[in-house]
Amino acid sequence: MSLSPHVKLYGYQFSVYSWIVRLVLVEKGVAYEWIEVDPFASDVSPDYLALNPFRRVPALRLGDFSLYETSAITRFIGDHFDGPLFRSASTFEGACVDQIISIVDQYGYWPMVRQVFSHGCFMPLSGEAADENEIRDGLKKSEVVLGAIEALAGDDGFLVGNALSRADLHLAPMVSYFTEVPAGAAMLAEHARLSRWWDSIQSRPHFVATKPDLDLLG
Repeated sequence: MSLSPHVKLYGYQFSVYSWIVRLVLVEKGVAYEWIEVDPFASDVSPDYLALNPFRRVPALRLGDFSLYETSAITRFIGDHFDGPLFRSASTFEGACVDQIISIVDQYGYWPMVRQVFSHGCFMPLSGEAADENEIRDGLKKSEVVLGAIEALAGDDGFLVGNALSRADLHLAPMVSYFTEVPAGAAMLAEHARLSRWWDSIQSRPHFVATKPDLDLLG
């Protein structure tokens, strides 16, 4: 397997998971080529399906090496490229990072993004009919998720330990989309640690630079 320094990232501009990987790459200081793929299109190219047969984004290619699944990609970026960023100081911290990422993926993504954000923001901006019941159900389930992460979050402005980790960058795009909906922003404000964390991370230059332009939906 040859590893070229040229990174290709295949993703969808509004995909929260594509945003996560972009954010990790930029925070890590890794240059990459962006290749737009719409996983909802009926004509996803066979070349992309050879990278990811599940029609999901993102996927990463580095020379002859390719990888899909966001947490696997971000772990690879953290371990493969030079620099200490995203490397946990202890086995305990590494386990906590993985735990938060798993919580976000298993319990947070669907209610926060696919229910609250999609029906409360994305679909209205796209001219599609939204379902208020989906928003209400998503908010109810999101409260459990935010409460669990609030209990795990540290006091130093980061989710784990005293430095930026993959956990921070995995959750941040989800929270950004969730808080586009006023009810989501109000719910987050009820969680003191997460609110302090969010105030800090959303002002990071790389976060701002990689944030999708939702005005393009209108």
